[in-house]
Amino acid sequence: MKLNEPTAYIEAVRGGDRRALAKTITLVESTHPEHRRLSQKIIDGLLPYAGNAIRLGITGVPGVGKSTFIESLGMMLIDKGHQVAVLAVDPSSKRSGGSIMADKTRMERLAVASQAFIRPSPAGATLGGVARMTRETMLVCEAAGFDVVIVETVGVGQSETEVSSMVDFFLVLMLAGAGDELQGIKKGVLELADAVAVNKADGDNLEKARKAAQAYQMALHLLNPATPTWYPPVLTCSALTLDGVDTIWETVLDHRRKLTATGELEQKRRAQALNWMWSLVEDGLKQRFYSHPQVKEHLDSVCAQVKKGIKAPTIAAQELLFLLDNKQTV
Repeated sequence: MKLNEPTAYIEAVRGGDRRALAKTITLVESTHPEHRRLSQKIIDGLLPYAGNAIRLGITGVPGVGKSTFIESLGMMLIDKGHQVAVLAVDPSSKRSGGSIMADKTRMERLAVASQAFIRPSPAGATLGGVARMTRETMLVCEAAGFDVVIVETVGVGQSETEVSSMVDFFLVLMLAGAGDELQGIKKGVLELADAVAVNKADGDNLEKARKAAQAYQMALHLLNPATPTWYPPVLTCSALTLDGVDTIWETVLDHRRKLTATGELEQKRRAQALNWMWSLVEDGLKQRFYSHPQVKEHLDSVCAQVKKGIKAPTIAAQELLFLLDNKQTV
């Protein structure tokens, strides 16, 4: 495969070459200008072959068992004949900025399955911990033939909002028996959920899980559903015994059928594509701003003046933003 030939990458990814898939995703995640230009050409070439997969986002409070649940769901889907890609967005290493790889080591069975592909990605400095190029990585996996793409969030900050804006179905995993049944749940997260599942509903914890599910259902009743077509259900499951995992998948399929029939799924995908474009525009503008010579020249002095109280933040921001247009000296 020629390193600078996008056609070679496109053909290899479409042919199911796992090494080519991994290399393409590495290009997508790279911030090197040459890599970015090459990856964009590859993405453009793969785009016609993407978009047919079921996109599932999964989040949950710490300790809820996301990795165990995803592995159980993934193995079940493989048994049903699906090709499963898991994009596990890990917390970044503070020293190297790289992925800790924890999720891949926890999903031991899924990691070695030939019908599965797990890609831990460094969250980096992106708001909410979601990798900046997760959307493009999803498209690459879809073009490679994976018909189910699961995106796992780190479960902190604004990552839930970020992931919900790129998937078809957003599942929130919760725990029972951890004190306040609404612990760790924010109204914003509930508003994003297409379903809530109380995990670890097995053994002595089964009754607690059922009571927790009732509490979450009551909380959802206080919110307006995102669409009249779908009201988010609250389910119970056990990733260890597999009880309820199949029901959750049937719920995902039911949601897909209903929103496809009304045209809402297509509308959602179009809106997500537009949001993706604007997020890339904003990211590009920020990069161009900080990399511009005049901004680099004056940024430190302007920051120093703001810190000392010599210049108001509003004035400083205006001077920096319109530095080029006004040709002014700061």
